[in-house]
Amino acid sequence: MSTKHSKRAAQFLKNRKQAAWHDETLWLCRAKRDRLSKEIPEWEALRDAAFALKMYSNSHLDELLTAFERHARDNGAKVYWAKDAEEYRNIVYGILNQHHVKHFVKSKSMLSEECELNPFLQSKGIEVIETDLGERILQLMELKPSHIVMPAIHIKREEVGKLFEKEMGTEPGNFDPTYLTHAARKNLRQHFIRAEAAMTGANFAVADTGEVVVCTNEGNADMGTSQPKLQIAAFGMEKIVPDRASLGVFTRLLARSATGQPITSYTSHYRRPREGGELHIVIVDNGRSKILADEQHRKVLNCLRCGACMNTCPVYRRSGGYSYTYFIPGPIGINLGMLKAPLHYYDNVSACSLCYSCSNVCPAKVDLAEQIYAWRQDLKKFGVSDTTKELMSDGMTFLTNRPSLFNAGLAAAPYGMPVLKAFGMQWGKGRDFPDFAPDSFNALWKKGGIKS
Repeated sequence: MSTKHSKRAAQFLKNRKQAAWHDETLWLCRAKRDRLSKEIPEWEALRDAAFALKMYSNSHLDELLTAFERHARDNGAKVYWAKDAEEYRNIVYGILNQHHVKHFVKSKSMLSEECELNPFLQSKGIEVIETDLGERILQLMELKPSHIVMPAIHIKREEVGKLFEKEMGTEPGNFDPTYLTHAARKNLRQHFIRAEAAMTGANFAVADTGEVVVCTNEGNADMGTSQPKLQIAAFGMEKIVPDRASLGVFTRLLARSATGQPITSYTSHYRRPREGGELHIVIVDNGRSKILADEQHRKVLNCLRCGACMNTCPVYRRSGGYSYTYFIPGPIGINLGMLKAPLHYYDNVSACSLCYSCSNVCPAKVDLAEQIYAWRQDLKKFGVSDTTKELMSDGMTFLTNRPSLFNAGLAAAPYGMPVLKAFGMQWGKGRDFPDFAPDSFNALWKKGGIKS
């Protein structure tokens, strides 16, 4: 098994104070999620409904997507289909080029990250401005998102203050979040006014109305689409939901799971082009059909991209998003990376303690931990399994199938551990071997020391 993640995590952990802050901040989101979910008696029923709706939608994609296309065209939108990232990029560029767009604003979209849209458009001479605050900070720092909902969660306000001082001329040494937010808002305003086109992703696409739904907390998607007459919306085809009643299930779950809010500050429905304007909608596959065909792993298409699995994951919280090699980190990223290119991203499967917390909090009941476990079983098939771990596993199998040998080894363990410690052997990095109890459970049971 690869050590890429552990080596990158070691870099993240060099700043112990910031690592602790990262852990605590994300756990706060998890705690808020728990608190708000308990305020809704039907929470588990909502999760069951979300699971059922996603399974239905993903098994009826042909019907729902064609219905969406029909209704969207009836609404006056232009609809495109992109089989892969290259086709998606070319469609977007073709639209922008046709309208001679040189200044382009967009709200946060993990699809555009997946398909590397920004560098492609910039190479064509188009200025691309991210309008989500976290994404804008990272764009100015030339960094990638480390979280799918809170992309700059790893950046402290002091770093933002220094960045804005350089890029926006803010007061030196002023790291007040409100002040910095106002400065960013003022700076972005000129880009909103200058933009000839705006782009959003979509949290959901409603089949029976032909509308796309975007959930934000900053209102930047609405700001971006308010001034230019050319609007583009793009989404992965798994974002489709049958109707508005179904949409209501997901909006009740999304914000509570993501940030511990009852609902996002803005839930925007884009249905028609503005007067005298154009609305272009791009539906993207880019490997999703392949995932759908994989019976064991197709449930990842249920994912709402809420980030709850990252907020709860003890490995992600303590290792940071950049320790993963796939552009989406955490439990969902491990699974998506393996589905994308297992030989390229297999190093991430070790970044999991199999605590199953991710599966327990997922609003759409994606079996994330179960799938990671399944991927681990496939490493030998891919030819990338760790030989040492295989031998250890085979050795334990041999022992546990032979009770007399196992009990003999257990009896000797309290005496053998001090020897191993003397030679500097560790349970793990930074962790010593545990002290064994003088009597095993079996021994205590035989002595009558265990009360049933």
